[in-house]
Amino acid sequence: MHSRFLFRLSIYTHSFSHSSRYEHKLSKGLTLATQSGRQLSTHQDFDFQLSQVQIDSILRANEQSVSMPEFDVRGVSLVRKFESNHLAANTPNEDRRSSATCLQGTLFGVFDGHGGWACAQAVSERLLYYITVAMMPKRSLEELETCMEHGRPVPPVLQWYKHHADFNYRDSASLYVHHLRVFWQELLDSHEHGEGMCPSDAMHYAFKRLDADISLEAQVPLSNDLMKSTAIQVAFAGSTACVAHVGQEGIHVANAGDCRAVLGVLEADGTWSAVPLSQDHNCQNQAELERIRAQHPPSERQTVVTDDRLLGVLMPSRAFGDMRFKWSLELQRSILASLESDVDPDSLSLYHYTLPNYLSPPYLDAAPEVMYHKVRPQDRFLILGTDGLWDELSSQEAVRLVGEHLSGVHIQGPVSQSERQLKLGQLHQLLLKRQARLLPASDTNAATHLIRHALGTGEYGELCHERLASMLALPQDLARMYRDDITAIVVYLNPQAID
Repeated sequence: MHSRFLFRLSIYTHSFSHSSRYEHKLSKGLTLATQSGRQLSTHQDFDFQLSQVQIDSILRANEQSVSMPEFDVRGVSLVRKFESNHLAANTPNEDRRSSATCLQGTLFGVFDGHGGWACAQAVSERLLYYITVAMMPKRSLEELETCMEHGRPVPPVLQWYKHHADFNYRDSASLYVHHLRVFWQELLDSHEHGEGMCPSDAMHYAFKRLDADISLEAQVPLSNDLMKSTAIQVAFAGSTACVAHVGQEGIHVANAGDCRAVLGVLEADGTWSAVPLSQDHNCQNQAELERIRAQHPPSERQTVVTDDRLLGVLMPSRAFGDMRFKWSLELQRSILASLESDVDPDSLSLYHYTLPNYLSPPYLDAAPEVMYHKVRPQDRFLILGTDGLWDELSSQEAVRLVGEHLSGVHIQGPVSQSERQLKLGQLHQLLLKRQARLLPASDTNAATHLIRHALGTGEYGELCHERLASMLALPQDLARMYRDDITAIVVYLNPQAID
């Protein structure tokens, strides 16, 4: 997403209430646009009079709902169903999502692109294959290799759940298959592979291997200009990734960047609590900040991170692609120079700048942090979201919204002792907040429900039609000033499958 770069306009802040944050975005966006030389007319450029039907049409255009088979090869399926959706702010959308089943379980992923959508697209198509191949036993990999050698149909590695609007890099498919095959050939040559890697090791290895392949593909000669330009775009753009593997043994989440995975837990008293299954990888994470600093000379301690950004530019501290933060300056110049006769770098949306204080690369990698959670009967659902969702909702707010949407029960805690001391006007506000939570949900899809509340929640927790309409009616060239691309996947767990 463009806000990850300092030279892009970004006006998100976490220090405001939801209401004041919205007003801040609106007023600042108007100021920025006016300063850029464009005189805005509220009547002309901000037509907020969307009807409810129009709002619903926009929010539901990309929603997906899939009911999973009750039984799989391992017994009762741990995943009952999943729902997903995404809403663009960038044009085109830089978020991607993926979901598929394999013999070892079910995989879900959200991918947040920046510097364009190219890297997120490639990772969304390829990463689940790499993870699955790493988990496959050697005998299954031998079957794949035999089929490839003899030109026979290759058994499907994944069963994908695609939305009709999902895009694929069809011209690069042969390249992607070739490098996936090289990957499994190397696993076959390993004496340690045997029954395949455990999910944690497979995810860690797959993330790093795919990023290495992305780097390699941008450096080697390719068969045609389109494939070459795609490989360059993928390498110079970037993407964070958060992938969950749900298997009989539990949930493994691999995260690189600032997407997030949160578990929704139904407590004994009927309330909902959020259990984090990932950590945000940015420079506001103190452990992550120290990890980055430890990888570079002490002389760079003050420059490796400035303004909470890597080298003062990039917000996430782990990502795929972003070869400007990984390759030497000599290699970068060589790759760009090789394009001069074939491809115009401007047509690839490549940024012509040298990073400040670029002294000891690489500064970035795609190694994920993998967390494991053994599923319990009280664990009811998993939320995966790009940071556009978490800019607007806390993990606890998101879990409460999905939990109450799932159960249809809105739990109101008792009025506290301090609340009883409120003045009459303050009590009225408290009443409005409590009443707002009793309104029925208008969406059957929980991911849509999350996006609706992320953009349209009013001062008292109620859904504000005017606020939601204004956020959805923003012109394409201004929408990114006030909100980010948002992608959410809600995975419902099956308590009957839990021992």
